[in-house]
Amino acid sequence: MKELTFETLLAVFEEIFGAGLFWTMVALAVVVTLAYLFVLIRDRHIAWRKFLLAQVSMPFGAVAAVWFVLTMTHSQLADLGGPVDVILMLGIAGAGAVGAAILVYTAQSLVQARRPE
Repeated sequence: MKELTFETLLAVFEEIFGAGLFWTMVALAVVVTLAYLFVLIRDRHIAWRKFLLAQVSMPFGAVAAVWFVLTMTHSQLADLGGPVDVILMLGIAGAGAVGAAILVYTAQSLVQARRPE
């Protein structure tokens, strides 16, 4: 593999997670993103109380993302081989944290009734 292409990344992710699970995760990410954009457009502002509660969920999302990837790859933290692996795990944790915050904020906004202004 001399160059990294988008098709190569898709093939690697499908191999790690399986095609069904990978495309299900992609579809869920698209649905949550569209719901988040809907909530932002509908409310026209960020509800800071909901945002604070969403931030509380971030550490749980980070741990869940790292655990999920380690489970799917049949790895352990002891298998990390160097700085690149640590940077990758930090990136996964960061993505999981942000994803959890967006999911929690969106779920709160869709479930709770909107207060009149």
